[in-house]
Amino acid sequence: MGKTVSRALFASAIFGLAAIVMVAMPTSSVAQNASAPAAGVATGTVTGLPVPRFVSLKASRVNVRRGPSRTHQIDWIYQHTGLPVEVTAEFENWRRVRDFEGGEGWVFHTLLSGRRTVMVAPWSQGESPEELLRRPQQGAPIAARVMPKVVADVESCEDGWCRLMLDAAEGWITQDKLFGVYPGEDPS
Repeated sequence: MGKTVSRALFASAIFGLAAIVMVAMPTSSVAQNASAPAAGVATGTVTGLPVPRFVSLKASRVNVRRGPSRTHQIDWIYQHTGLPVEVTAEFENWRRVRDFEGGEGWVFHTLLSGRRTVMVAPWSQGESPEELLRRPQQGAPIAARVMPKVVADVESCEDGWCRLMLDAAEGWITQDKLFGVYPGEDPS
């Protein structure tokens, strides 16, 4: 077997509470660079589910292979549970996935979850946090600030806004700042 490249992407602290800067506690207890599925979306030959579609990683260590079998070389390893990826093809028990950087490879289907997550502004070049708002409208009070590349659960999306849930914060952010949801999609 060839050289295994770790594609951990980021230290786990980036995805955790260390990346959240609280501004105010919320009162109540997401895809750029991803192509939206077209009308008459194709369905997977194995599952019958739409292809492409977003899912998340179920395991904390996921081998990404060159082809759809255990005999294919491992190209890299994801090391973050919940990371959103896009399923672009199906073959038997294997799914070809694409990450926010455009990397594609094959993953065994049991390592994927239908749980919808998003990554906040993964293409951002700076270290400036993004604002989560209390309501889905410009000018609403800020609930929290989150750093780029934070992974969050997406509760719902409407009118170009998505409601995100993190361990210590929740709030609304514009859908175009997220990888893990298609424009206009409501993943709930």
